[in-house]
Amino acid sequence: MPFIMNNRKKAFLSNICLILALGISWSCTSKTSKGSLETVTEQEVTNSYVYLLSRALVVRQEQMDFDGTGLEYNSIKYNEAGKADFVNPNLDVAYMEAWIAVDEHSAVTIEIPEIKDRYYTLQLLDGWGEVITNINERNYPDHPNGLFVLHLKDSDIDLPDDAFPIEVPVKKIKMLARVELQDTLEEAVSLQQLFKMSAIGSPNIAPTIPFPQFTNKELPTTELFSYAEDFLKTPDVKMNSNDSIRTIVQKVKEFIDSSPESKAQVDSIITHKTIPQFLTFATTKAGKFENGWLATLTAGNYNGDYWTRTSANFVGIWANTSEEVIYFIAAKDADGQVLGNGKSYSLTFPPENLPVKNVNAFWSVILVGFPDYRVVSNELNRFNFNNFSTFDYGEDGSLTLYISPNYDSKWPKSNWLPSPKDAAFNLTLRMYVPHENVLEGKWFPESLKVIE
Repeated sequence: MPFIMNNRKKAFLSNICLILALGISWSCTSKTSKGSLETVTEQEVTNSYVYLLSRALVVRQEQMDFDGTGLEYNSIKYNEAGKADFVNPNLDVAYMEAWIAVDEHSAVTIEIPEIKDRYYTLQLLDGWGEVITNINERNYPDHPNGLFVLHLKDSDIDLPDDAFPIEVPVKKIKMLARVELQDTLEEAVSLQQLFKMSAIGSPNIAPTIPFPQFTNKELPTTELFSYAEDFLKTPDVKMNSNDSIRTIVQKVKEFIDSSPESKAQVDSIITHKTIPQFLTFATTKAGKFENGWLATLTAGNYNGDYWTRTSANFVGIWANTSEEVIYFIAAKDADGQVLGNGKSYSLTFPPENLPVKNVNAFWSVILVGFPDYRVVSNELNRFNFNNFSTFDYGEDGSLTLYISPNYDSKWPKSNWLPSPKDAAFNLTLRMYVPHENVLEGKWFPESLKVIE
């Protein structure tokens, strides 16, 4: 017969656990009339929370993509070039997106036009934010364009003979396609419209998980575990050894469900420990940190590192692989202070360190608010720079950018990127098809210096 605590002893144990939860670490064992639960540690709570948050961020985006937009599965949405009303927007490309659904009795065809001397890629991702593949001339040199067909391994449908087959590991896929604007927006948009998609058969599409909406400022707590079963139904085929973390998720969920006191303990840990720890990791540790910039040297495919994967989904969902683009994110200045709150900064690239000399495609830098990662409105409607921007260079060939809420007549106005007057912000520098020195973390932007 299992040992059953009386209410007084149970309350005493719960209070002790709650006190320990506010310390450096804790572990509690809850016993109920159903039997004994295993000990749950603070680290297990934190790791399982971070793991699940990655899926919740993708679900949130799926909800947003379909809510009132008229978007349908297996249909391309051609985003307006230069549109800036989504998280961490890419203003340098003509952008397309779609949610793709396949099953054992269906497939989806994608047609990609021939594109010369202009960056493009069609990126496919799973429900955890892992890149399945990029279709472009680098990864498919013998078939960089034309007709492709996406299908499951065990599908029983006849595939078109003239289509290049791509086997996908999951039934629901996010597609993002990008065509570089360069300085000929009309040509890029014309190419964008030539991307086509159609379904073969009628797939059985799983509904979007109805997880409650949340913001980056107010992340969910224990409710994340209430949806753990639904989240874990989505295969996580690219995450190495995911069975162990999924086992821990189940263990923490059982502890939360065992009693209101247990739920309160975990809720306190998530609020006071896990979320602050994750936010610090996401902005300063999810890659190599140098000169106040965080370089996401591991992105798109994370090789079992779910902390970095969740950070990428949090900062700018749908990160691509490092071979396609390296992201440098600046949240602090040369003195380690948070960017923004009315301060002005300069960012200098020496002649030998110019971004354009270290990419095979193109580069861009964008200013977004923190922690919402959306562009900040300003009088110039200028939100980013890239290698097609018109700059004034120094006599030695260097490039200095000025990031400030107010313009100073001493600066070239072409080099001014307006920032918010009373809020924090981040800069994101994208390096497309980076050189080997960038991939290896040997190239970094200079620190942002406060202009007194």
